[in-house]
Amino acid sequence: EIADGVATITLNRPQVLNALNNAMADALFAALAKVEADAAARVLVFRGAGDAFMAGGDIGYFKDKLTEHAADKNGFKPYVRAMVERAQKLSLAIRQMPKPVVASIKGGCAGFGLSLALACDLAIAADNSKFTLAYIHLATVPDGGSSFLLPRIVGQKRAAEIALLGDRFGAAEAERWGLVNKVVPLAELEAETAKLAARLARGPAKAYAGTKALLEAANRNSLHDQLQAE
Repeated sequence: EIADGVATITLNRPQVLNALNNAMADALFAALAKVEADAAARVLVFRGAGDAFMAGGDIGYFKDKLTEHAADKNGFKPYVRAMVERAQKLSLAIRQMPKPVVASIKGGCAGFGLSLALACDLAIAADNSKFTLAYIHLATVPDGGSSFLLPRIVGQKRAAEIALLGDRFGAAEAERWGLVNKVVPLAELEAETAKLAARLARGPAKAYAGTKALLEAANRNSLHDQLQAE
């Protein structure tokens, strides 16, 4: 949806806590391309339908494919690779979006859901939010850019704790560690998100795009190169 300069993408599989499958990933990428191309959309908000933000990848899909290819596990690998490649493509599109991107988080935010939130520029969380990187519980490594973004946001030791232990943590910890900018009561999340989005929609679009590009370049530039870019 696009209204008053604000584009809103709703993760809309509430029956599975908005878990990512191939169809959702393809629809998300198409929506991101539409937002980037539409001058009327000056800021983008991600939200989850129902009670959660996103519970990560659709594990049920992987279990079904693994059962299908039980006799030959190598036949399962292309399905995993295809899903992961979609996730990587989504995170890159969010990071490269020249418009501010805000995550509006409530309930569960796990696995790729956390990766997606990390890729956003700003994040507001309801006080009922619960976070976990979760991959370690499936004996897999992180994806969606979380292994790149997490240590840059929270530091190496905290990133190792979050990734290696896979513990759940709440909104207060997420705010203290810098994973979200602000925590609000669940009843106020929608209004606070709208307030922030409206403020960004009124701001200088070209300056936002330039600032985002500079912040992204700072991860790889020397001070000299960064000064020249500024």
